[in-house]
Amino acid sequence: MVVARDLVKKYKDLVAVDHIDLAIEKGEIFGLLGPNGAGKSTAIKMIQCVSPTTSGRLEVLGMDVRSDGKEIKRRIGVAPQENNLDPDFDVIRNLTSYARYFDIPPDLARRRADDLLKFMQLTEKRDTMIEQLSGGMKRRLIVARALINDPEIIILDEPTTGLDPQARHLIWERIRQLQRENKTIILTTHYMDEAEQLCDRLVIMERGKVLVEGPPKRLVADVVGDCVMEVIEPDGDVADRYFRNAGMKVERSADRLYVYANECKTINQEFRHAHPDIYSTIRPATLEDVFLKLTGRGLRE
Repeated sequence: MVVARDLVKKYKDLVAVDHIDLAIEKGEIFGLLGPNGAGKSTAIKMIQCVSPTTSGRLEVLGMDVRSDGKEIKRRIGVAPQENNLDPDFDVIRNLTSYARYFDIPPDLARRRADDLLKFMQLTEKRDTMIEQLSGGMKRRLIVARALINDPEIIILDEPTTGLDPQARHLIWERIRQLQRENKTIILTTHYMDEAEQLCDRLVIMERGKVLVEGPPKRLVADVVGDCVMEVIEPDGDVADRYFRNAGMKVERSADRLYVYANECKTINQEFRHAHPDIYSTIRPATLEDVFLKLTGRGLRE
């Protein structure tokens, strides 16, 4: 559905996307993850044909983005991160007016709009003005709008940012339902649990490059291991010396060490025996550990 080979995007001296390769299959949920400035939003803009490529090959639905952008746009749906609903229209008109961009006949547009409002549990808000909707309702409406043209590929850019747990889980359920209908979904998110829950495969990007690619569970196993040992030691470096002398790689944050391994229970028992006064705990490894290990713990502005 999407094929990128040696794809590059430059803005003057900035290389936003640096020779990346992607292959997104029909019917899968594919995640693009990375810290701010990693290049994932730029990659999305090229896929949806709103930003031209600098070099390399990029095909969407078997078409070249450089020559077939209009047809590609007709067959994809995009739910942007920002709220760009029309505040002068009510809920139903935000859908039916948007349908005109795709030359959808008015009767069909109304039927699809009503079906999508039901799908996103917004039927009761059909005639409500946008300013009267909650944040969660607006996000659901933006997703509904992205589906008005019955797209083959759906791009969801941070679809659950700022939502409460109930709204997040509703959108997760709808994303899974769309996949069951054989839609291809490209997802960007800063929520690692969301990526673990939804994505069949994903990439983690950093400084325009793809660092890793694969199913979430495999990435956790390959990059981190089965478990993580956390050692809380705000003062001193006793634990740090202990693990480094043992040949183990550790990461340090402000007040703790992180030890990634497959035998955390044994390592923890040996450490507690040697240093009973230092608190430590073990937990299962997650995709967030992979993300932080690969991209670091420093803030990105």
